[in-house]
Amino acid sequence: MEARHLRYALALAEHQHFGRAAASLGIAQPPLSSQIAAVEREVGERLFDRTRRGVFPTAAGTAFLERARRALDEMGAAMVDAGRAARGETGLLRLGFIGSALLDPLPGVLGRFRRARPDVRLDLGEMSSPDGTAALIAGGLDVAVGRGGPRGPGAEGLVTVPIGSDELIAVVAATHPFAGRRAIGLGQLAAENLIVSPPDQEPAVAARLRSLFDSAPSPLDCATTSRDIHTTVGLAACGVGVGLGPARMRRLERGGIWFCEVTPRVRLPDLRLSFRAADRSPVLAAFLDVVRANCREVGSRLDDVLARHPAVRGNEQPG
Repeated sequence: MEARHLRYALALAEHQHFGRAAASLGIAQPPLSSQIAAVEREVGERLFDRTRRGVFPTAAGTAFLERARRALDEMGAAMVDAGRAARGETGLLRLGFIGSALLDPLPGVLGRFRRARPDVRLDLGEMSSPDGTAALIAGGLDVAVGRGGPRGPGAEGLVTVPIGSDELIAVVAATHPFAGRRAIGLGQLAAENLIVSPPDQEPAVAARLRSLFDSAPSPLDCATTSRDIHTTVGLAACGVGVGLGPARMRRLERGGIWFCEVTPRVRLPDLRLSFRAADRSPVLAAFLDVVRANCREVGSRLDDVLARHPAVRGNEQPG
């Protein structure tokens, strides 16, 4: 039994006449009569009483028509849902990110995506750059935002694009001797108790810091570790030491702290967005479109990376 058979039965019940029902359907009366008879044979019950006054549903027909209406409504809804899913208007996006990305650019990107795709469910989680890469490769994430390029087995199947640059800054308590200074030098930092991310949290940042403080013993050997920038700022505010982090850390507003530039200027590994090159999810494509719109300088980079990536070249590209 096909959907058209259900529509034929509903039209006949509405018009109570084979001729009028056939005209409303745009078919001749004989084919309609034969199709209704075929439906009745398939159901095994008489669905309509044919009388001189008209054609009326039987008890079996009434029950059949009620289900037929619901079935056609469900089929229509299924077509709508399929179209929305194909356009990335529904579904799930799983995003892993490092904490500093919540300062910039994720607030603008996620806010814009939520407004554009309110029915897409977001599964968001803060995690280290290595954990984000591992989850992305394993299929547990759709997008990962971290520092430095993804590494390890399977990383060659990822598309990665820079979405933000940063330089190293220091944060101290308002009572610290450095408070009030515009900048402090690396030599001055080497004599302080430092607050830094643990090496397993941000390996690319740890390697950059290790290259700056290469003396033996290094001030990093006894540094206090902090797994997120909020903790770094909080520990600095408590007078534990000098916190080191990305310049976007300045966006954290709280009293009792002071930010200082570090001289000479130290550029940190770029903030990067990564996703699987083979992922053809419409939701991912919609998210990348929002990234392009919100971070305009990223759009050309992303298109260039997609054009050159061996796992993408020759296939339809996300977005």
